[in-house]
Amino acid sequence: MSVSVDHPPAVEPLGRTREGARLPLLAERFRPRIAGAPRLVGWLAPLAIALLAFAARVWRLEYPSRLLFDETYYAKDAWSLLNFGYAQDWLEDANAQVEAGQTTGLWTGEPTQVVHPEVGKWMIAIGEHLFGMTSFGWRISAAVVGALTVLVLARMVRRMTGSTTLGCLAGLLLAVDGVHFVMSRLALLDVFLAFWLVCALACVVADRDWGRARLARRVSHSASAHTEDIAGFGPVRMLLLRPWRLAAGVCFGLAIGTKWSALYVLAVVGVAVWVLDALDRNALGVRGAWWRSMIVDGLPAFVSLVLVALVVYVLTWMGFLINHEVFEARFGHGYGDAPPWGSYLDGGDKGPLGEAWQALRSLWHYHQMVYSFHTGDYLAGKSHPYQSDPWGWLVLNRPVGVDAQTDLPASTAGCDATGGSTCLRQILILGNPVIWWGGLLALGASLWLWIRERDWRFGLLVLVVASAWLPWFAYDDRPIFLFYATAFIPFTCAAIALVAGRLLRASRRSRRSWWGPVALGAYVAVALVCFAFFFPIWTDMLVTHEEWLHRMWFARWI
Repeated sequence: MSVSVDHPPAVEPLGRTREGARLPLLAERFRPRIAGAPRLVGWLAPLAIALLAFAARVWRLEYPSRLLFDETYYAKDAWSLLNFGYAQDWLEDANAQVEAGQTTGLWTGEPTQVVHPEVGKWMIAIGEHLFGMTSFGWRISAAVVGALTVLVLARMVRRMTGSTTLGCLAGLLLAVDGVHFVMSRLALLDVFLAFWLVCALACVVADRDWGRARLARRVSHSASAHTEDIAGFGPVRMLLLRPWRLAAGVCFGLAIGTKWSALYVLAVVGVAVWVLDALDRNALGVRGAWWRSMIVDGLPAFVSLVLVALVVYVLTWMGFLINHEVFEARFGHGYGDAPPWGSYLDGGDKGPLGEAWQALRSLWHYHQMVYSFHTGDYLAGKSHPYQSDPWGWLVLNRPVGVDAQTDLPASTAGCDATGGSTCLRQILILGNPVIWWGGLLALGASLWLWIRERDWRFGLLVLVVASAWLPWFAYDDRPIFLFYATAFIPFTCAAIALVAGRLLRASRRSRRSWWGPVALGAYVAVALVCFAFFFPIWTDMLVTHEEWLHRMWFARWI
């Protein structure tokens, strides 16, 4: 006997969210948010914003046509790397000769002690190779990399949210931020550091989608295999070789090869990656997911992220390793306060392996010299008129003056000063207040949403910002500057975009569904107005003294 029914009974969901929607199935939770989003628009829109960012950054890039601020170190070191493969000491009048167009015979022939690794300087050297040792040549790489950071950030946020609009919002905010904008127009290292950190996190996010998509297919296609999985460690072989995680390790190695401060971000992100993997295994029902994940996820992640980053970092010092003898001759037998490197320097032919080992030992001692410079008494207690406490960076308490030409008479071409007033030109590293102050609120909201809803996306952004910012408090006894925050402002823009997405979703559930898009549109409009307002003092444009004062909202900005 059989019984037929026209409509099978409805299956009640296991639970519902706060908004009343049913809880997603496990396979649905593992499915990437970006699945099904239009690909063409997802590329064209971020590319358009990146091109606009590049156009703004390259405008009058060569002015002023002289070495500004710390360009005196990095632009010249890059030129030395290009010519010799390692950084040499410069003659005392090298700046004047470079600015006069002289590009040869500028060195003493001795290697110099650098205070930062070489990746950023090699990237600057690419522009110098293409356009010569000119102001445009030593700045163009920063402009290109700044625009590429906008593109990668937009794509990363699109992947995190499944929304091209929110991805473009993050990219647009970074494009019109003053700190990132000015640093993209100078031959300094921080914009390159920010680029590699954004690339690294974008790879981590892509890796998470890659791994969870595999888990989703495993859960959806084979219930018996899923049952077998949770009886042991869960899926292992299918998750061992993770190309995006290897790419993240390469990017972290290049970030550390730009500035050592990226080490903190690698450490925090590495732990976060393992925690997320363990949570995924726990969601699958694996017993003892935490300790099992430490073995099958944590160890491979350590290899992919930390060991790969270490190998890449050492390779970035290839110029030193090839020319280690010249460094040993100058520094190896004691230099200043640095002790001798050791008796291993004395001896005859050591063979290829012995030579390689000696080069690595000398690189280690050279690193000890550089570390002593950063942490020793040389910088302790020193002061600088533009230094600032890290507590104030998020509220723009002290911008950094890069260049200024003051008291230009009214007769200067283009000067509109009247009544005996004067004009001036300035380049000021000052963030867009709408983005920085809004970003502070967004970071607070992200922390709250991470704790309240355990949303890994908000947590990851908070952790990256914290790891790029908080370590500087240990060095507040020496000159540190607002532009060090270049490393984390992209992730602040990402936090703004994610919080905006949450507000838009909330507005759609309300009776007045228009308030979310209107509020977001107003915020973006004000950010664009601020960009236009501060543009003259970010780009060395001629302004009257009164126009300049209108932009100095606080005494500490002067």
